[in-house]
Amino acid sequence: MGSKITARQTMLAAGVPIVPGIEEGITDPEDAAKVAEDIGYPIILKPAAGGGGIGMKIVQSSEELQPALASSQSVARNAFGDDTIYIEKYLTEPRHIEFQILADKKGKTVYVSDRECSIQRRHQKLIEESPSPVMTEELRERMGYIAVKAAKAIGYVSAGTVEFMYSRGDFYFLEMNTRLQVEHPITEMVTGVDLAKEQIRIAAGYPLGYDQSDMRIRGWAIECRINAEDPLNDFSPSPGKIKRYRSPGGPGIRVDSGVYTGYVIPPYYDSLISKLVALGKDRNEAIARMERALYEYIIVGVKTNIVFHKAVLRNARFRSGDINTHFIKEENIIESVKSVAAEDYKKGASLASALGADSRQIAAISAAVGSYLSQQKAGEKS
Repeated sequence: MGSKITARQTMLAAGVPIVPGIEEGITDPEDAAKVAEDIGYPIILKPAAGGGGIGMKIVQSSEELQPALASSQSVARNAFGDDTIYIEKYLTEPRHIEFQILADKKGKTVYVSDRECSIQRRHQKLIEESPSPVMTEELRERMGYIAVKAAKAIGYVSAGTVEFMYSRGDFYFLEMNTRLQVEHPITEMVTGVDLAKEQIRIAAGYPLGYDQSDMRIRGWAIECRINAEDPLNDFSPSPGKIKRYRSPGGPGIRVDSGVYTGYVIPPYYDSLISKLVALGKDRNEAIARMERALYEYIIVGVKTNIVFHKAVLRNARFRSGDINTHFIKEENIIESVKSVAAEDYKKGASLASALGADSRQIAAISAAVGSYLSQQKAGEKS
């Protein structure tokens, strides 16, 4: 499953639905042009050995193909030591939906829950939730069955994730991640299954303690990836020293992190600071709890994407569940981020001035004021 091409070929042979595309990787520009014409634009280029959205390019026309191919191959060569590219049909209005699976050494495989991961920047997830807003019991059974089928096709053992692209009622295998995902906490929150524990038990040779009938979703969970990055500067990384840190709490809130006041975020690795998770009895309550937690979260010293998450959760289309992987661009979320950032700063600066606080305290005060106002608005609506 580490090679997208091999994974694709294996799934095709197993009868798992896959996105129209090629079955062999290519490096030659002329071959790429012929394949693109056969599939039909738009297409997407993906490094065969890649992951995390690195080197992926969307191509809308033949005029865009050659420069996009050269760029994708250059990134793939530098990042993975392999410039082989494979080409797929690019789906319109796609959702990124994945299924958590567990498979033991005795031959039992179950799917635990589905996750919606469509809020992305540069093909990397920022907000995930379980279950997916588009999911029905019938669709969950169909997709879950295929996820289990995919895992069994390779004799998979352990915890893993089968990822799909969903578009207008159809779904297609994307890839399989042979590990626990960053977003695994939302599955744990809605099912009560300790995935890390189960992974260790499976590795030790113990049989699964669950049947498929045991897997039930209770409530709704949302995860916001809190990154040291600047959403107003194309999400550029913001390494540095955390000068003040206070994480949120309260009913349904979970924070997975290893940072603290004085922690230095290096420039060499992923910019993830923490995973902020909110559980509610339904999606509306999960969103409300997440909004409160975001306003309580205080991180001073580096720029973060907290304000981005605030803007997304306010968005009417997000609240309706009508999302896809183009959501950030289609909704022009960055303009909303600017408004939220200005609003937060204005509130904090006003209070800081009244209290005689210095500029270093304004960010913390802004968060406190925002949390209070958010709770007041929620009370008025109820």
